[in-house]
Amino acid sequence: MREIPVSELQMNPMTMIAKEWMLVTAGNEQRGYNTMTASWGHLGSIWGHGGGLPTAVVYLRPQRYTKEFVDREELFTITVFPEEYRKALGYLGSHSGRDGDKVAVAGLTPVFEGDYTTFAEAKLTLVCRKLYRGTIEADGFVDTGIVSEHYPNADFHDFYIGQIVKVLVQD
Repeated sequence: MREIPVSELQMNPMTMIAKEWMLVTAGNEQRGYNTMTASWGHLGSIWGHGGGLPTAVVYLRPQRYTKEFVDREELFTITVFPEEYRKALGYLGSHSGRDGDKVAVAGLTPVFEGDYTTFAEAKLTLVCRKLYRGTIEADGFVDTGIVSEHYPNADFHDFYIGQIVKVLVQD
């Protein structure tokens, strides 16, 4: 993979996140890592001067094992894969890393780079430095139908805003 400036990133975030899915990963080879499939998120900018910091927002339910790693680490990655890895992403989204090496079972190859993990098969990796963590709360909903539809167990997502500090693309 090669690094490109975030300003050269060209993709449709609506398609990338909701349709292609992505992996959210935190940790490294020494301390361990975990990953999960996500189809909710945001890309944009906030804070800073001259247009704001390039940021990504990911949402994790409290029971997800990956959340422990995202809470612990300074960095997390978002990785996007070619379509032929859809089945692997489906597996990673429906199995817990608590129960074994789900990455190996899914057939992906972790690549450890300092304090973050990506995957050899990824077509895009966004390396993000955590800036903020918050929790979605029931009393914040104007459209309360979302609560009954998406949170019948009141397991509201925590969200993490990360500054995109590195963009890696497949050659």
